[in-house]
Amino acid sequence: MIFPCIDLMDGKVVQLVQGRDKALEGDAPLEMLRKFAAFPEIQVIDLDAAMGKGENDALVEMIAARARCRVGGGVRTPQRARRLIEQGAHRVIVGTAAFTPVMTQIASAVGPERIVIALDSKNGKVVVKGWQEATNLTAEAVIRQLEPLCSGFLCTYVDKEGMMQGTDLDWFRRLRSATKHEITAAGGITTLDEVHALGEMNVHAALGMAIYTGRLDLAELARANRI
Repeated sequence: MIFPCIDLMDGKVVQLVQGRDKALEGDAPLEMLRKFAAFPEIQVIDLDAAMGKGENDALVEMIAARARCRVGGGVRTPQRARRLIEQGAHRVIVGTAAFTPVMTQIASAVGPERIVIALDSKNGKVVVKGWQEATNLTAEAVIRQLEPLCSGFLCTYVDKEGMMQGTDLDWFRRLRSATKHEITAAGGITTLDEVHALGEMNVHAALGMAIYTGRLDLAELARANRI
């Protein structure tokens, strides 16, 4: 499956490079929903919440009320996870908190079936707190341990995020062999060939920059999504 991405910062739809530098602004959220209407589910990330710099709750609620969404960004308490579900999120994406004791409480609050754990990797190590802090963990090492707490993983190859230089298919292949849970790939996915290669591995694709710059055509992606 292909998940178009809506990333929110300062009340706007944006795309960042490696989670730091704003590269572009997208259309208004409602217009992005119209463009993404052919896709059964979209991914929404509140970047301000992820970085601890505020939140875009009103926008998240508006989007989640109009489309089936997986929503992430700053989900570090059971209350936040429950609130996103109440706002209409189909599933919540948990990153930083997945590596803390509170993760079991989050899973209990909304159920593992409603949780996607983010395993974001930079220089081979899992990064947290909006990709601003590195851990000593590798995604391959921890993915199996986290399976009871979620129904899938969002694995971002941060090294190439937003850079339009391709992604690391070998990394996703290793992750695919490490778990039976659903995996969604993100970070640097630039071509339809990469999307197809991931699909052949039974790995979903979350797409941002390649869509927003027009490198990947939405109509073509929608057709690929139906195959």
